[in-house]
Amino acid sequence: MSDKGPEELILLNNKLEELLKRYSDLRTKNRDLTKENDTLQRYLQERNEKFKELETKYERIKISGALMGDGEGAIEAKKKINELVREIDRCVALLNR
Repeated sequence: MSDKGPEELILLNNKLEELLKRYSDLRTKNRDLTKENDTLQRYLQERNEKFKELETKYERIKISGALMGDGEGAIEAKKKINELVREIDRCVALLNR
C-alpha cells in the first residue's frame, strides 16, 4: 500500500491541476461570451430602434403619397386620417371628464 501512495497522490495532483486549468479556461470563455452577448444585445436594440424609425418614415411617406392622390392610396390615407381623428376625439373626451 505504501508503494501506491505517492503515485496516487501525484496522479490526483495532476488531475486537480488539469481541472483547475479547465475551470480557468471556462471562466475566461464565459467572460468573453458574456461580453459578446452584451455587445450583440446593444446592437440588436439599436437595430430595433432603427427599424421602428424606418417603419414610421415609411408610413409617413405612404400617407403623403396617398394624399397626393394615387387612387387606392388616397382611400387608405382617408381611412388613416379618420382613425387619427377618432383617436383625437377619444383623447379630448377623456380630458373633458
